[in-house]
This record gives sequence, structure tokens and C-alpha cells, in this order.
Amino acid sequence: MAGRQLSKSISASRNSGPAGEFPAWSPTLHRLAVVTAGATFVLIIAGALVVGNGAGLAVPDWPLSFGTWMPPMVGGVFYEHGHRMIATTVGFLSIVLAFGLWRKEPRAWVRRLGWIGLATVILQGLLGGITVLYKLPMPVVIFHACLAQLFFCITLSLVEFTGRSWNQPEMLAEDSGTPQFRNLCAATSAAIVAQLALGAALRHKALDVIPHALGAILICLMVGWTIVRAMRLPELKPLQRLAAAMGILVIVQVALGGVSYLTRLTQEGSTNLDPIMIWSTTAHVATGAAVLGTSWVLTLVAFRRLAAPQPVPAFERNPEKSPA
Repeated sequence: MAGRQLSKSISASRNSGPAGEFPAWSPTLHRLAVVTAGATFVLIIAGALVVGNGAGLAVPDWPLSFGTWMPPMVGGVFYEHGHRMIATTVGFLSIVLAFGLWRKEPRAWVRRLGWIGLATVILQGLLGGITVLYKLPMPVVIFHACLAQLFFCITLSLVEFTGRSWNQPEMLAEDSGTPQFRNLCAATSAAIVAQLALGAALRHKALDVIPHALGAILICLMVGWTIVRAMRLPELKPLQRLAAAMGILVIVQVALGGVSYLTRLTQEGSTNLDPIMIWSTTAHVATGAAVLGTSWVLTLVAFRRLAAPQPVPAFERNPEKSPA
């Protein structure tokens, strides 16, 4: 279902103007989308540092911090209030981007995605407030972490949709094979989202390590499958480069996961936080976001550059039934 909806949206982008014309490319909107996506990635890192340093309740009130907009940036307050400041910046960028798309973007579905992104970041801010006011309720905390990753994918989508290459005509290659490469990429992205949710549950001690470890094995298999399929598309170098980058990131991610888990084991019963544990888990979260982002962009480009195989007429499959 999600693959069909994505295909419809991208098909609309191929015929977005009269007589199949492509919309004028706006470098300003594209740069704004790039900045928003970059700031969102920084926000994910900041959120990971809050969890790693145990600073989730370092500031007990919301939306103010100790009743002020700028408390002393010491101890856990540095991480928690710093996270709020970056989140505010991302929210402001999302507002500007949504209104910029509304004013300048000719494609209605891209404008809607801009508003969806703005609504998502507002919801994310509210969830962040709820996690503080209600003392880190587990379901909300995990959903807050997952929504951050989904919002990151929205910003990357807007980067792609406002980019120069997306707004130029493309010769489409046939997406042959079973499953279709586009659908395999979409399934891999969905599996990565599920794995990131398991990782968030593990970090907040809602699950044991076993489900996350099994999920990592599944991700490695799916990413490997995606890479093999991509390398069979020699005429589509962008897809191969994205698939290779995803594979490298997964290797780094697995290594960081191992370091993070082992350092956490040594922390059991200790009141002093190990810097190696903090930074390895933070890098693990950041690399996970990069893996998801790369997989999602690969999915978008695959739907953009590949077309479903055309059905072969019956008489071509069976020469004996060819018309007289």
C-alpha cells in the first residue's frame, strides 16, 4: 500500500505541469530544505546525548526551563536545554520552509508534504513536553524517538523533491526482477524504522537486547540483498552509490552497536557515566538515522528512476495466437 502511494506521488511529479512540463527549480527552497534536514540530524544527535547523559529530567518544567528562557547551562541542563534550543531552531526552519513551499512550489503534493512536516515537528515538540511533565512515560518516550526519525525522512524527501535532478526529465529504466527493486528498497526502509524503534525501546530499558539483535541480523540481510540487486543495475550509478553507502553505514552501525552494548554492561551498578559509552551510543543513534536516511533516499530515487515492467501482450508471449 505504501509503495503504491509513493509511486502515485512520484508519478505525479513526472507530469506536474501542462503537457508534462517540469516545475521551475528553486535553489533557495532546495537550500532551505537541506539546512532543515541538516539541523534535524543535529537534533537527533542532541536527543541521543540527553539520553546518554541521563539528562531527560534535568529541567523539570516545560516549555520554560526553571521558569526562564535561558537557564544556566551547567550539568544535565546543558544537554536538555540545548536540545530544546536546537528543537526550536528546527521548528522555526520548518515554518519558513512550509510557507516558502506554499508561496513558491507549484506542485500541490509537495506543498502538502511541507505542511505535514510542520505538523510533525509541532507534534514532536508537544511529545517532548509530555515526556518532561509526566516524568518520561515509556510509550511517549519511544514514540518521540521514532517520530524524530520519521520527520528526518520527511525533510530528506523535501530535499530530493526540491533538488535540480528531481525536476528534470529522466529516461526511466525498467524495474524488472522479483520483488521489484523499488519495493525492496521500501521494505528495507520500513524494516530499518522498526529496528530503530526496537533500539529506542532498548535504550529506555523497555526491551531486552535479543529483539534488537535479531532485528540487526534481519537488517543486514535486507541491506545486503538490496546492494546485490542495485549492482545488477549498471546503468543507474546513483542507485549503486546510495546502496554502497548504506552498506558501509550498516557495517559501522553494527560495530558501534557492539561497543555500545559492551560499555553499557560495564556500567551496570556504576554511578559514573563512561564517556566511551555515552559517545558510542550517541554515534550508534546518529549512524542509525544516517542508515535510515540513506535507505529512504535510495527508495525515492528508485521510484523516480525505475518504472514497473510493461505487460507483454498475449500474442507476443504465444506466437501461435498472433493476430491474422
